[in-house]
Amino acid sequence: MNKSKKLVSIIAAIMAAILLLSLLLGLMTSVVHAASSKEIEAQIKELEKKKEEQEKKNKDLESKLAENNLQVQNMADRKSGIDQQIALLYDQIITINQIISAYNLMIADKQDELDANLEKLELLQEAYKDRIRAMEEQGEVSYWSVIFQANSFSDLLDRLNMIAEIARSDRNRMEQIRKLAEEVEQTKAELDQQKAQLELSKQDLQDAQGELEVKSAEAEGLLLALILASEEYSDLLEEGEKITSDFMDELDKAEKEWKDAKYREWLATSVPPTTNNSAGLKTNTVNGIVWYTPLKSYTITSKFGLRKDPFTQKLSGHDGLDMAAPKNTPIYATRAGVVSFAGYQAGGAGYYVWINHGDGFRSIYMHMTRFVVKEGQTVEAGELIGYVGSTGRSTGNHLHFGIKYNSTMVDPQKYIKT
Repeated sequence: MNKSKKLVSIIAAIMAAILLLSLLLGLMTSVVHAASSKEIEAQIKELEKKKEEQEKKNKDLESKLAENNLQVQNMADRKSGIDQQIALLYDQIITINQIISAYNLMIADKQDELDANLEKLELLQEAYKDRIRAMEEQGEVSYWSVIFQANSFSDLLDRLNMIAEIARSDRNRMEQIRKLAEEVEQTKAELDQQKAQLELSKQDLQDAQGELEVKSAEAEGLLLALILASEEYSDLLEEGEKITSDFMDELDKAEKEWKDAKYREWLATSVPPTTNNSAGLKTNTVNGIVWYTPLKSYTITSKFGLRKDPFTQKLSGHDGLDMAAPKNTPIYATRAGVVSFAGYQAGGAGYYVWINHGDGFRSIYMHMTRFVVKEGQTVEAGELIGYVGSTGRSTGNHLHFGIKYNSTMVDPQKYIKT
């Protein structure tokens, strides 16, 4: 039985040793894997370098996009000019079609005129042929034979008059035939000229339509290419800005890690490893950080935010927490840190202390009767730093307690337990 208990004790001791060893190994691993501030600083520099390179690429893309947009605008203006040319070409095509229609009408009229003249010419020529045939059928009869066949002088005169009349009629008929033949030739020439002009107009129409197609295709093609290029540049720029945003997120994360590392290093070298809570202060843990309530006993008389000013009775912002307590009530550091200021402000904070906690947080303690720390001094969490009073702009004994994160005052009740 004793042996069994002894065996159980040995096993328990071994398990405890294993558990302790695993905890130690875990701590060692965390220490090994926890990057130092210098390593994180190197990572930050590398990220900043990449961010700058990407920002340069983004600027180049912005420049190209602006240039492309200018080209698009210029092309749009050029297309507007081409559209006006196209409109003029349409008007020109309409005009040419009207000219062609007019030429067709003129050619039709001229063809009718030519056909009529040809018909007249043919009739005159037929009449002249009939006259010649009649003379041939009567035999070879000359004007002289008609004259010499006269029986008397009066008959001679009659025959001479008849011959003159016949000759005049022949001349008139020949003149008509000649003039009509000339008109026919002139009409043919005019008709040929009008047909030639018609063909030229048709060629002009074909050229105008071809130019219209070329200009339309050129304008549409170039504008489409520029628009596509603009969309591509916009997509690349959007992607580049996304990469830059990711770099910024990584930088923010790395800077937070760097601050955490600096704070850990600062704690390891500047702040005693133990904390002092001999006063029995309330504590509150926020994001793994322990905050001490700076007074053990108090009454909250004014919270953070808008309030009625005790002096002016007007609404104004209150950037801290007023904690009323009897005069000379001890005030304790809410967290470990370095005293960045300890002094006096007339008509304001009175005797007050600033403590820098090394991770972006600082705490302020105002209206003290006196403080017991000095600038540059390292204090533990829960260490005595001064006593409650009513110095400066104050209406009674109280501690004005404030917390600042980076450059912004924040509500203390989000951090300390009240």
